[in-house]
Amino acid sequence: MAMAVAIALAVATLIDNVAFAHGNVTPQPIDASELKQIGKDWLSENPYRGDPKAIAIGASGYNQNCARCHGLEVISGGIAPDLRYLETGKTGDEWFLERIRHGKKNAEGTTIMPAFEGIFSQEAMWAIRAYLESKHEE
Repeated sequence: MAMAVAIALAVATLIDNVAFAHGNVTPQPIDASELKQIGKDWLSENPYRGDPKAIAIGASGYNQNCARCHGLEVISGGIAPDLRYLETGKTGDEWFLERIRHGKKNAEGTTIMPAFEGIFSQEAMWAIRAYLESKHEE
């Protein structure tokens, strides 16, 4: 009986951790003030592609805000997509920008990725994208 209770408790803990993967997390600020400022109009292509300063800022922003679900060093543990395989260039930029700005809900309407528009600046988002491309794998 004690073994059955222990197993049930362990399974419940695992389910709880997966079900509330995003939890009540406060996004951490990303200081992108050292980057060339873009302005209010949303760009369709990353202006910081390959920029070492943007990649460093993006790495910090990613690790503080995205790694919890998408994995350290952009290597997913299975909770969220492995972003190393996100297409590079403009096509990948479009997908990335749509998802980071607007988030995603599942078929039941539950948020599975929070929207970051209004939380992170466009510069911060593009810096994260520059970091992701620096980790790209085929």
